Amino acid sequence: MRNPSETDILTAIYQVIQDRKRNPSEKSYVASLYAKGLDKILGKIGEEATETAVAGKGGDRDEIVYEVADLFFHVLVLLGHYDIEPERVYAELRRRFGVSGLEEKASRSS
Repeated sequence: MRNPSETDILTAIYQVIQDRKRNPSEKSYVASLYAKGLDKILGKIGEEATETAVAGKGGDRDEIVYEVADLFFHVLVLLGHYDIEPERVYAELRRRFGVSGLEEKASRSS
């Protein structure tokens, strides 16, 4: 696989995750998450979200970057579980761009 650019790294990682899902190996962390099931994947997201929050509170910029990368990775594993392409998330973010967060949230609760 070619080295992905900065703009498509999440898509490239997602493609590797999907490959690990289709072709599991004992040496694959992703395959081990899928083998343990959805609850394990969700637990990892919760763990990484908590670690991200703790890093944010601590204010160490490098630690924040490290923990956010872990969180993004595990969210991609969740998307892979449901075969949801990251592009769907990007499209939703594009839809929300330029819309007040308060207005967007209100539109979902109507």
